[in-house]
Amino acid sequence: MVKIYDTTLRDGTQAEDISLLADDKVRIAQRLDAFGVHYIEGGWPGSNPKDFSFFNKIKNVDLKSAKITAFGSTRKLENRPDQDQNLKAIVESGVQVATIFGKSWDFHVRNALHISLPENLTVIEDSLAFLKLKMAEVFYDAEHFFDGFKNNRDYALATLKAARQGGAQCLVLCDTNGGTLPHELTAIIDVVQQELGPEMELGIHVHNDSETAVASTLLAVRHGVTQVQGTVNGLGERCGNANLISIIPNLQIKMGYNVIPPENLSKLASLSRFVDEISNKRHSRHQPFVGRSAFAHKGGIHVSAVQKDPLTYEHIAPEIVGNQRRVLVSDLSGQSNIIYKAKEYNLDLGTKEETAEILKRIKDLEEKGFQFEGAEASFELLVKKTTGCYRPIFSFKGFRVMVNKFRADRPPLTEATVMIEVGGEIEHTASVGDGPVDALNKALRKALEKFYPELKKVKLEDYKVRILSSDKGTSSVTRVLIESKDDQGNKWGTVGVSKNIIEASWQALIDGIEYKYMRKGGSGCDPK
Repeated sequence: MVKIYDTTLRDGTQAEDISLLADDKVRIAQRLDAFGVHYIEGGWPGSNPKDFSFFNKIKNVDLKSAKITAFGSTRKLENRPDQDQNLKAIVESGVQVATIFGKSWDFHVRNALHISLPENLTVIEDSLAFLKLKMAEVFYDAEHFFDGFKNNRDYALATLKAARQGGAQCLVLCDTNGGTLPHELTAIIDVVQQELGPEMELGIHVHNDSETAVASTLLAVRHGVTQVQGTVNGLGERCGNANLISIIPNLQIKMGYNVIPPENLSKLASLSRFVDEISNKRHSRHQPFVGRSAFAHKGGIHVSAVQKDPLTYEHIAPEIVGNQRRVLVSDLSGQSNIIYKAKEYNLDLGTKEETAEILKRIKDLEEKGFQFEGAEASFELLVKKTTGCYRPIFSFKGFRVMVNKFRADRPPLTEATVMIEVGGEIEHTASVGDGPVDALNKALRKALEKFYPELKKVKLEDYKVRILSSDKGTSSVTRVLIESKDDQGNKWGTVGVSKNIIEASWQALIDGIEYKYMRKGGSGCDPK
């Protein structure tokens, strides 16, 4: 069996355009767990407060299959293992699986660590031996292993043997600079197996600087590697890491390896889009397996052939990975994707006619820029409203936002007013805030909390903005994604889209509040 080790939350966040809050990381970890990965690397607990916060939060999350791992480095030469702050932070993180990296390239030992080659072997062995006494599982990442092997074969192998002697249960061979080509990589793996024996479990961790990370990883598995490390969508430093979104279906569908539960493979596209949405990145429509264009066909011979038999121009059925076929000329298909989403959120789509209406509304909204991955609450509200199972909690009368700046050396003053009607009673409120969205949010809540006091327990947890049509300058379409949270720890995402960022924010704010009330059971279900 091949085990999947996801490092999106650690190595993936080293990409220059990625920044995840601790709560973002928890949400992604929950999706990875539901998908069926075996290990989720949460971060480096000794390096920054954000990772420390993640490990504290994830303790309260009930994961079904995945094990959270803590990452760090081998001890400093001057420290005993039990006095090394990095190793102590890994133990104190509360997880039962640790991964530490050490230097396998003699060039790095001399020029980065400034210690002798024998001293480095000692540091590797006793760091692992210390953790082995404290943790259920300990893995060793052999940093720069392939470059080290090419420069000094015997020493690179000696570092692996030191890690094995220290108690590492898996030795992960890292192409840290991403410059080793697949044929070189597999030849080196063969030598490692001859030297260490078949009983030593090996892993692979490849960066994508030569655009061969996926190919190298797949071939590494063919040559006996049983732990695969990578990130969702290939996120990572420089050119990124090996992309698990391509690796997993290739291993499971094309190569016949048992990787994740077969029924979970249909969640692949949803997982890919979810991580991009939470990371505030535009999802690549051309990404293999999961991109919007991955199974899109346009005109002429291709369309004619696919309509007769999709196998003519598709390497797999798109539904296997949760994607859908798109024939651009006639805009066929789509209901299967909506049905899948509804099942994921345990929603009743109602009659065939209602399902068709939901599909039409989804297509219309997505054409305008809406994206419901990461905004599951807005999707559920759309379904409920279309099937007649939702009653609005207020009538909208109007809002106004004013921004006034009186002095150049002081921030502007922002005020928002909101007018709504509940049960025939008009409520008109005003609030100031740190910005237009903050002021609008406060004014809206002030108006509603008089009628729905439970909304006081809901707070805006996160706010993300994406420009969808940057070629139009200041008149570009904007998508706003909001995450809300209640006092029970429940979280939900909502979305709004408009050329006006305030209007987009208003849409997402309203969905967030209405969703909370609906989940409480106060919305009713009005039959059609």
